[in-house]
Amino acid sequence: MTGPWIADASEEKEHPTVPIGINEMTIPRVALVMSVVTLVAILLMGGVIGFSFVSFLNSMDESLAAGNDDVLMEDGRWVWEVHFLFDTCTPRNDAWVMPDVLSDQDDEYLYPGEVECEWIHQGEGDRAVVVIHNRGPNTVDLMLTSDHESIVFGESDDTSLLVPSIGENSSYFAMLDLKEDIDETTFTINASHVTVMDAVVGMDINLMRGSNTEPVHTDPGDRVQVHYTVWDADTGEELDDGDLPATAGPDAMCETGAPWICYIDGFPWSILGLDIGQDRGVLGPGTTHTTLLPPPIAYGGSEGHQLENSWLRFELELSLLAAI
Repeated sequence: MTGPWIADASEEKEHPTVPIGINEMTIPRVALVMSVVTLVAILLMGGVIGFSFVSFLNSMDESLAAGNDDVLMEDGRWVWEVHFLFDTCTPRNDAWVMPDVLSDQDDEYLYPGEVECEWIHQGEGDRAVVVIHNRGPNTVDLMLTSDHESIVFGESDDTSLLVPSIGENSSYFAMLDLKEDIDETTFTINASHVTVMDAVVGMDINLMRGSNTEPVHTDPGDRVQVHYTVWDADTGEELDDGDLPATAGPDAMCETGAPWICYIDGFPWSILGLDIGQDRGVLGPGTTHTTLLPPPIAYGGSEGHQLENSWLRFELELSLLAAI
């Protein structure tokens, strides 16, 4: 008698056998291939990790070298200088004497020491420019700070600004924004090395309100018309004067009629801080100020130029402002 547990298939029907190749060879081959792939992956990862480790050590060596006092100092001074673009600076704390001929200063530094300067502002929104000159043979990474909450750096809109990789014998322009109409105060701009805590170069700025407040301030990129006069700051010789269309701040364009402007990095930055009335110059001229440009941001990059080593003094008057 059959029961439900008995299969309907005949007892003579055999179940198919599993091919012996799968049982005995396929699994070992797969395991072998996987082992080889794993080994190759481990070797590749080891190579990547090793390369990354060597790169990390090299970068650490470079960082440590950059933070070495012997690299960051020359003649007992940190190799960068803090310079205010307005021609209003004097020796800080009377610690040194301003040279009668600025271009006679030694090759390493522009000034014998740190400076303190004046900024006559035209109300909230006015601007000024700080320049960092790296006078050393190596790249430096600096942190700029303002110790007044109402004076911030335009690039960061904050009282601090990280400036990495200022190249050897090069300059960096940092715009200051005045966020509040202040009668008078003194604040300090410090340029500190990012890894050497005591490597600090400072500049004190005496901020005062001007007699007339102009409501429209030049922004970076503004298209302006200025009247300029330029002198050799050491000899007092007037070199040129005239009216010129120009672009304020970075990315300035070369202008026809004054091709020498194309070679003076400090000129378009000198325009910032010029202000004008609501009529934007249609009914009258704006403010006038004077800036002082040392060779690195004047003709210092034009090898063989007759003014290559000269300091230039610019008097600028804003006659028309029209944003691009």
